[in-house]
Amino acid sequence: MTSPFAATGSDRTLIEQLAHVRWIAGGTGTGKSTVAEALARRHDVRTYNGDRAEHDWLARSTRRRHPHLHALSGAAPGQAWAGRSAQEAFQSMAGLHGETIDFLVEDLLALPDDRIVLVDYFGVLPRDIAPLLAGPQQVVFLLPSPEFRRRVLTARYADPLRARATWGSHALEEVLPKRLARDALWDEEIRRQAAVRGLRTVAVDGSRPVEDLVTEVAAHLRLS
Repeated sequence: MTSPFAATGSDRTLIEQLAHVRWIAGGTGTGKSTVAEALARRHDVRTYNGDRAEHDWLARSTRRRHPHLHALSGAAPGQAWAGRSAQEAFQSMAGLHGETIDFLVEDLLALPDDRIVLVDYFGVLPRDIAPLLAGPQQVVFLLPSPEFRRRVLTARYADPLRARATWGSHALEEVLPKRLARDALWDEEIRRQAAVRGLRTVAVDGSRPVEDLVTEVAAHLRLS
């Protein structure tokens, strides 16, 4: 079987251009941003937050090339969940259809390459990251246990202002179970794709100190 890291021609040039990039991806509620910020302090790496960048991608998206992403432009909070099942919400995710990776690559190529850039982003799959890698040590996928995610998201949206900004007028007890079910489908897709490509996943359940997770991720990404 051909290695997902084998590339020639123009692909090889892109792999070389992104050789300084490391990726922390995976599921929601795993503490990706917390880990990335700790690594930035410890190893003097530059971080790139994909969640923040998404707002700019909406303006750059087009209905023809990025139908699922573009559909979020101007949408009211919670509108993307209204009347949809968890499966339908999963199928509408832009990352599932490969609509986020081109924006990520464009942004990363525009950054200085004088030090490591650490991507912190949820909405991209192993299928789309693997062709950009020189080797599997450049990426790790953090995947939470269902109970850990439930605790994290319940606490996150206990803040009424944050809940309203995300869900609008929709009641949390209505949308949170749907969100948890959708994210479980995303986790399973990541797990399946990562296994096929020999990419590392790390389970997160809150049973160990964050510092231990930071150390494990740093060792895998060869930041030390």
